[in-house]
Amino acid sequence: MRRRAAVVLAAVVLTCFASGSPVAQNASSQQPAQSAQADLVMINGKVLTVDANDSVAQAVAVAGGKIIAVGTNEAVNARVGSKTRVIDLRGRTVTPGLMDTHAHFSAEDEIYSVNLSDAARMDDVLKRVRDKVATLKPGEWVRGRGWDEGKLAERRYIYASDLDKVSPNNPVYLSHTMGHYGAANSYAMRLAGITAQTPNPFGGTIDRDAQGLATGVLKESAQGLVTKAMPALTPQQQHDRQRNGVLKLIEEFNKEGMTGAKDPGIFADKWDVYQELLRENKLSVRIFALWRVRSLEAANETIARLQKLPRPPAGLGDRRLISGGVKLAIDGSGGARTAWMHEDWNKDFTSKDTGNAGYPTIDPQLYRRIVTLLHNNGIHVSTHAIGDRGIDWVVDSYEAALKAKPTRGLRHGIIHGNTPTDHAIDVMARLQKTYDTGYPESQAPFLWWIGDTYAGNLGPERSPREKPFKTYLTKGVIWAGGSDYPVAPFEGRMGLWASVARKTLKGVYGPTPFGTKESVDIKTALRSYTIWAAHQMFLEDKIGSIEVGKDADLAVWDRDMYTIPTDDLPNLRCEMTLIAGRVIYERAGRSTSMP
Repeated sequence: MRRRAAVVLAAVVLTCFASGSPVAQNASSQQPAQSAQADLVMINGKVLTVDANDSVAQAVAVAGGKIIAVGTNEAVNARVGSKTRVIDLRGRTVTPGLMDTHAHFSAEDEIYSVNLSDAARMDDVLKRVRDKVATLKPGEWVRGRGWDEGKLAERRYIYASDLDKVSPNNPVYLSHTMGHYGAANSYAMRLAGITAQTPNPFGGTIDRDAQGLATGVLKESAQGLVTKAMPALTPQQQHDRQRNGVLKLIEEFNKEGMTGAKDPGIFADKWDVYQELLRENKLSVRIFALWRVRSLEAANETIARLQKLPRPPAGLGDRRLISGGVKLAIDGSGGARTAWMHEDWNKDFTSKDTGNAGYPTIDPQLYRRIVTLLHNNGIHVSTHAIGDRGIDWVVDSYEAALKAKPTRGLRHGIIHGNTPTDHAIDVMARLQKTYDTGYPESQAPFLWWIGDTYAGNLGPERSPREKPFKTYLTKGVIWAGGSDYPVAPFEGRMGLWASVARKTLKGVYGPTPFGTKESVDIKTALRSYTIWAAHQMFLEDKIGSIEVGKDADLAVWDRDMYTIPTDDLPNLRCEMTLIAGRVIYERAGRSTSMP
């Protein structure tokens, strides 16, 4: 819990400008030859630079949105002039702004859907659906999101038979927190035409009971049967929802010291919203967007679109918005047990889901053709791959494309990469060293937020391989951190903690069913959310560490994450956030003015 004395003692001056650029060597000597006057100086703190030496400084100076000095109080005070704003950190900690390399960047569901993320029992779910139904006319849809059977006391799916009790006259669809499956009531299934005779669509599953009747649980592409039956939004409604969702999440990110995100799977309407917010100077999170591709036709259309936009590392608005490349997917979910595995999934940790090793959600040969096409056109690709067999297929596809057309620096990514085989890790290491590609974009919060469900499905033999960060380090593999929001909470501090602690939320199968052999220290965890994340957004020359010449994307924290106990990391509080030298968040009541 939060230490009040530390918070009270923490009255800090938090205002003004800041920024940064290129890379220097030692924090105490990071000063250009000429002593330019700073716009902003922070002194008497702990500046975790995350530079190559992991230097820790006392102070930092900023001018014109760039970092102009990092080092001792004495060295940085030399930059103070008559117009400089000075902030006495009083022991506070400064880090680079945190980045999330896999966040579906919109809080639209928070605004417009029934929130089930904290539902602890089936009655919680049903009450919220009942309450929503009470506000609607018969026949109007109820949309919800965020439930997880691993968090429910009953530890089971939500079925149509549950939902029918509280919503017999309104169609209901509740998406799981992972987004790869959900629960429909009988009304919704009738509208979708789902009967006992409806076959599973390719890449999807209609769950059925012992009598062969649909239970209401729909996985992967089967969800589309219901979502297609929902009334379409008008273009204006879609735009407004997207815009409101993005603006809300920008605000929430900034409050958490977060200044960058890789948004996977956008379409043209989302890109238009980003451009609109950039023009209005409201895009205070750097966005690296991946365009969603599901077919060869879509790949060709996207190639034509990307040829008209700057390629990374170039971008729009001083690289505030980057059209980064393409997102593909090879398989499904570890929660739904649809990800493509070499061996059958487990259930309840020790039992087996016999006959179910998951499946690819796209024809593997077609996937490989699309990868080759995109690669040959010089386009960055990141692929959703969760199952060990799926991960193998992805890294082998990348390596085949690179051998046919060697290209350095496209930085193809493996999204999630939850339980990679030794073979996959070896290929990643080889690709990173030879081609600057093959980088895991991994979500440590999975271990915590959905860890109980994951552990139950992986079982005792595979669980220790989940998020193998220590093995990555040993084999020379770097990774980029993230959350997969809204699958898991986006707060970077939780990802830092989960990388170190590897604890699950409920401890259903013990507090650490994934073990701690793959834990890393906080310094490594911070790199995955700063400089390594910046690398996967093609921004490591501009942000990600506190070094002279880089943009001042900075976060001020109420305590030193390098020295506090591991289980205090979730209690970190952001006091102030800056992007390119501009203060975009300042915690109320914690700032005083200094001359």
